[in-house]
Amino acid sequence: MIYKGFQDKKLSNLGFGTMRLPLNADGSIDQPQLDAMVDLAMANGVNYFDTAYPYHGGASETAIAKSLHRYPRDRWYLADKYPGHQIVERYDPKAIFEDQLKKCGVDYFDFYLLHNVWEGSLDVYLDPQWGIMDYFLEQKRLGRISHLGFSTHGRPDMIRSFLDRYGSEMEFCQIQLNYLDWTLQDAKGKYDLLTERGIPVWVMEPVRGGKLAKLSEPEEAKLRAHRPDASTASWGFRFLQDLPNVTMILSGMSDLAQMEDNLETFAAPAPLTQQEKDLLLELAEGMKHAIPCTACRYCCDGCPVGLDIPTLLSVCSDLRFSPSLITAMAVQALPEEKQPSACLACGKCQKICPQGIDIPSIMSELTERLATIPNWADVCRQREEEQKKHRA
Repeated sequence: MIYKGFQDKKLSNLGFGTMRLPLNADGSIDQPQLDAMVDLAMANGVNYFDTAYPYHGGASETAIAKSLHRYPRDRWYLADKYPGHQIVERYDPKAIFEDQLKKCGVDYFDFYLLHNVWEGSLDVYLDPQWGIMDYFLEQKRLGRISHLGFSTHGRPDMIRSFLDRYGSEMEFCQIQLNYLDWTLQDAKGKYDLLTERGIPVWVMEPVRGGKLAKLSEPEEAKLRAHRPDASTASWGFRFLQDLPNVTMILSGMSDLAQMEDNLETFAAPAPLTQQEKDLLLELAEGMKHAIPCTACRYCCDGCPVGLDIPTLLSVCSDLRFSPSLITAMAVQALPEEKQPSACLACGKCQKICPQGIDIPSIMSELTERLATIPNWADVCRQREEEQKKHRA
């Protein structure tokens, strides 16, 4: 197992994420298979396990804790998260934290994160009426949290704003990072920002929810020409292993086969050559169905409704690749008058665009794509109902 140092700890470079656990036919977590996966992970040196309050309708915390408690407490590190990103009537960090400790059967969390600090949740985390930051900083002082950090799907400017306020208190940051999002979601910009601030990077979605674990036959043939015996997924992990500020790479494994493949990839370093890195970025460009926007922002100057057109174009490119709720959230957080549906189709932006992009048509396309994706507020309400049932 590849290990990375983090303060006084030696962490396995591969972490077991529990958002996509194996399931039974009725949708419940397959505990025997999960136990077998944890056994295999522990036998091969994995010592970091990540869960969160909303995962599997609240059942993930209980299930992974049940598996882990078959081993001594000093054999594993457990990470959990506070769901301030969810849209609810009130936020009670104390009640949820105490519930999490009880569900996980622990007196403290080794790692604890503010879950998805993004454009739609930043105000919640900073609002003094909820006292979220003060509460968790106090729990850290009391030793009930060993290391405090945050996860985010937000854009670099939002992350910078949060770090300007609480960067000195954050010990690590978890971002969506893979060779596709290196440019598609400006993961490079986020990585560089965190590196400049001296904050170690934790990685989520290293193979884009499985999208980068199976490519088209022509794309996979190009990879096999360089490494005939390497799995497609291993290329995504190797890309991340080469980044010096990446400490933890989380993989949401759903079966033993995925676990076995990942353990082989993390057994020992096998760095990509520069040619191989270039190949991955070249493949990524072909996957993006990219809109050729250079973010010059000339279009924004003349927009009568003041849309952030480059950001909206980027979101549309992303949704063309994968209709993801996480991606849609970036637009759903905007006020109605800044949504793509507010576009007047006046054509001023297209006339001034150096790339000649038909921006009004893309705003219409984006509006249609967003209409097929659930609204984040509705998802939160549904999850809250699921969690209530689970707690009952």
